[in-house]
Amino acid sequence: MNIERALTGKIALVTGAGRGIGRAIATRLARDGALVGVHYGRSEAAALEVVGEIRRNGGRAFALGAELGVPGDAAAVFEAFDAGLRGERGDEAAGTEASLDILVNNAGASGSGPVGQAVPEVFDRMMAVNAKAPFFLVQNALPRMRDGGRIVNVSSLASRRAFPESLAYAMSKGALDTMTPALAKELGPRGITVNTVGPGFIETDMNARRRTTPEARAALAARSVFDRIGRPSDVADVVAFLASDDSRWITGQYLDVSGGTDL
Repeated sequence: MNIERALTGKIALVTGAGRGIGRAIATRLARDGALVGVHYGRSEAAALEVVGEIRRNGGRAFALGAELGVPGDAAAVFEAFDAGLRGERGDEAAGTEASLDILVNNAGASGSGPVGQAVPEVFDRMMAVNAKAPFFLVQNALPRMRDGGRIVNVSSLASRRAFPESLAYAMSKGALDTMTPALAKELGPRGITVNTVGPGFIETDMNARRRTTPEARAALAARSVFDRIGRPSDVADVVAFLASDDSRWITGQYLDVSGGTDL
């Protein structure tokens, strides 16, 4: 018996989907029925592993590679996306007509350090990857996006809490937060929703250095009211909701997905 899933017939693009939160988002959207473009910046092997996992579980996905934070990055992403979509659908028109329903701006760079240690090159990379790339990815996505589409930006609790140990990173995520309500208002007439999710401490490679001892893990866990470190699936499940029709009356919002960190 075929069961209609929430995202059946939808096409999604998830940036930075080879590992961590992006991987969890891509696999969850595919599980819900979407055809998912699994973007990677440098690790093709990781992205192909995600695609393989999705296909083994009965889903549909393809990998696409393009580095973010460099000139022409957004155009390169969508050139690769269009090519992957043509290959997956056998559709020569992909890229010339509406061919996208869900864009998840998940890819990000981190590790900027406190203000006293900041250098222009690292600051510029934070802004290029975390703020500029999503801005122009949206710009390139909109001609392809069908009315009623979904844009989900993955920010960070660092943009809403004092986080001096990674100031430029927090600033770049704050720019992403600011983009969300403005886009929501602009795109409302098309029925496109735009929302941000703000994860707290999630068990990914990005914060592995903060979990090197049992004591350090316990300290991170204690910052959540649930006394545990978040899992990538905790974020992916919220993104899946925002990608679905169930979230149709929610737009321009920042959703704290931190497990009640520092309440």
